[in-house]
Amino acid sequence: MRMIRTAAVQIVTVIAVSGAISADAAGRTSGNGADPAETFGGQAAFLKQHTQIVVLSDERGQAKIAIAPAWQGRVMTSTAEGDSGMSLGWINVKHIASGKIVPHMNIVGGEERFWLGPEGGQYSIFHGKGAGFAWENWQVPPALDSRPFELVSHSRTQADFVAAFSLENYKGTKFQVEVKRQIRLLDAEMTWRYLNVLRSEHVMLVGYESKNILKNAGKQVWQKDDGVLSVWIAGMHPASKEAIFVVPLRAAMMNEVAEGVTSDYFGRLGEDRLKVTPEAVYFRVDAAYQSKIGVSPKRTLGKYGSYNPESNVLTITQFSQPEGVTEYVKSLWRHQEDPYSGDAINSYNDGPAKPGEASFGPFYEMESSSPAAALEPGQTIEHMHRTIHLVGSRDELDRIARAALGVSIDVNFGATAAH
Repeated sequence: MRMIRTAAVQIVTVIAVSGAISADAAGRTSGNGADPAETFGGQAAFLKQHTQIVVLSDERGQAKIAIAPAWQGRVMTSTAEGDSGMSLGWINVKHIASGKIVPHMNIVGGEERFWLGPEGGQYSIFHGKGAGFAWENWQVPPALDSRPFELVSHSRTQADFVAAFSLENYKGTKFQVEVKRQIRLLDAEMTWRYLNVLRSEHVMLVGYESKNILKNAGKQVWQKDDGVLSVWIAGMHPASKEAIFVVPLRAAMMNEVAEGVTSDYFGRLGEDRLKVTPEAVYFRVDAAYQSKIGVSPKRTLGKYGSYNPESNVLTITQFSQPEGVTEYVKSLWRHQEDPYSGDAINSYNDGPAKPGEASFGPFYEMESSSPAAALEPGQTIEHMHRTIHLVGSRDELDRIARAALGVSIDVNFGATAAH
C-alpha cells in the first residue's frame, strides 16, 4: 500500500503495450475489446509513465505480469489474455498520478506485494515505540512503503530483487534485515499441474509465484520475548457486489465450527458477510464495508481463493505452510496475551471506516504469512506464494475450485444486517 516518486522511468522488458488510461479509472477489470484504460496494455502503459516496470510474458504474449521495482518488487497487475485482456490487479490510478507521498501508507495498489509482520500488538513494526494502537500512530515502515527494492536480474519469465534495511518494533527491538525476492511466471502446463486439474480449453489462466527470503543480517538473535518478524505477502484485487473470498479448512480440534477464525479486526461480522462451515470460511469482499478476517494455521491448508462473478475470474493462491508449525505473529491492534497465536491467512475488505467517509478504494486483499521467524544471525526463512488467475464460465470455475480447493464457489450468506 505505498507509492514512491522515481526519476528512473526506464522500460526494462521491451514488450509492446497499447492504450492509455484516464485518471479516474480505478483498475477495474474488463474483457477483450473494452476500454483500453481497463486492459493490461492500458494499465501497463499508465504505470510506465510513472515508474520502471518489468513485464514478464509467456512465449505467446498471453500470460503476462507487470512488476514495479520501486514499489518493493510488487506485482502490480497481470493478464491471461494479452495486452487487450483484463487487467487483473487493482491499481490506484489517482494516487499514482498525483506523484505524492503521504503519511501512514501510500496505496498504489498491486496484486502481490512484500510486507513484514506483525502489524499490531506489543511487537508491532507499524506502531512507534510506546505509541498507542491507533490510526494516528500507525505507519507502514518506509522500507515497505516508499523505498525501492533493487532489481538484480531479469529474463522473459523471471525477475530477482534484493533489499537491506533496519526496523524497530513497538517494544524498541531493532532488526537488521536483508530480503531476497524472486518472481517467476509459470507456463500453462505447470500451472494446471499445480492446480491438480485437467486442463480446460474453455478457461484462460495466468500463474506466477514469488519466493521470499528474509535474513537476520544483524549480530543479535531475534528472540520471541523481544518480538520477531514474519514474511507477509498481500495483494489488492478488484471488488464487486457479489465477490467472495474462501478458505478451505481442516477439521476443528475442539469440534467448534468457527475455531481458529478471527473476524473482529474491525468489529463483529454478521451472517450477511461471513459464513463458516465445517469445510470452509466464506467472506464477502464487496469493498462496501470495512472488515477483515484471519484463519489460524491450525485450520488452514496452505491455500485459499476468491471469485468475482462480475469479471468471471477465479483466483487460487497456494503458499508454503510448514506442517505442524503453529506459531505465527498476531496483528490485532492491541496488547496480545499470546502474540504468537496469529493467522496464516487474512483477507481485508475495503469500505468506509465510518458512515459518510471515503474508503481507500474499491478493492479487497488476500494475504498469506510465514511462521514467526526467530532467527540466529545469518539465518533465513523462506516463504513461497503462488497466484493463479482463471477466466471462464461460472460452471467451469466452480469445477476447478472444487478440485483445487476442495470447496465450491457457490455460497448463500445470511440476511443483510443493519450496520
